Amino acid sequence: MEDKLFELVGAAYAPPLSWAEESRKAAGSGKLAKRYSKKPALSFCLLAVIVLGCLGCELFMPKDPLYMDLANYSHRPDKEFWFGTDTMGRDLFSMLWYGGRISLLIGFLATAISTLTAIIFGAVSGLAPGWLDMLLMRFTEILLSVPNLLLVVLLQAVLGQVNVWSISFVIGITGWASIAKVVRTEVRQIRGSEYVIASKCMGAGFFHVLWNHLAPNFISAIMFMVVMNVRSAILSESTLSFMGIGLPLDIISWGSMLTLADQALLSGAWWMIVFPGVFLVATLVCITNLGSALKRGVGGSESNL
Repeated sequence: MEDKLFELVGAAYAPPLSWAEESRKAAGSGKLAKRYSKKPALSFCLLAVIVLGCLGCELFMPKDPLYMDLANYSHRPDKEFWFGTDTMGRDLFSMLWYGGRISLLIGFLATAISTLTAIIFGAVSGLAPGWLDMLLMRFTEILLSVPNLLLVVLLQAVLGQVNVWSISFVIGITGWASIAKVVRTEVRQIRGSEYVIASKCMGAGFFHVLWNHLAPNFISAIMFMVVMNVRSAILSESTLSFMGIGLPLDIISWGSMLTLADQALLSGAWWMIVFPGVFLVATLVCITNLGSALKRGVGGSESNL
């Protein structure tokens, strides 16, 4: 007991760190922060290669991704067909880059729809009276309690025909609730600011106040969720296509390529699953790492403030 007491007293009256020791400690923490800040560099480079490759795939595709070479269906990877062919004789290497544009388009378009909906809904709820705000938040919580994939399937069944625009709209219109709650919280914190009140007194409308005064204050808080929504949209499209209720086979995407997985497993054509799966997983992991780094950056900047 006395030993512990002496240790506590000694720690309390220990001499402060010298300037050199503090410098070494700060340098060590700086190196640690720099190492973590460089961590998503590989993910960013890999994602940039995938996106640029999908956008400019016409420059290096060896085959026409839509051409059905029935003489070489389910062909193993070789010098002519680098990633093999599918059950309709289409070159998988060309299909992966060509179909990536559709998957990325769905991801970004659905995210744009969900983000715009969330900002408007969250701002309306944040600026509304108490009873209306409570009603809107209860509606949001009901949406969050229902599985998102179930809502997507239900709305897609209502719309009927499946295409890139319809599936992007369905995924986007069902994925805004979590972002809206964050926007609502941020708006309620800054709605009493002097510049917001002054703008309203000068006759500014809702959208003027939203885009010029409210959005710049909460956009950094939702950037992580926006980036992760891109990942969720691509994953949702792939899941729907894998289940057979997504894009048809004539529209090439990473998800529609995975619809042949059951036939590939039965026939032993592993390349039909491995290569699309690797591209899809690599893209999702890169987006996740970038989103996590963005979240750490936002959290660090807020803590410094």
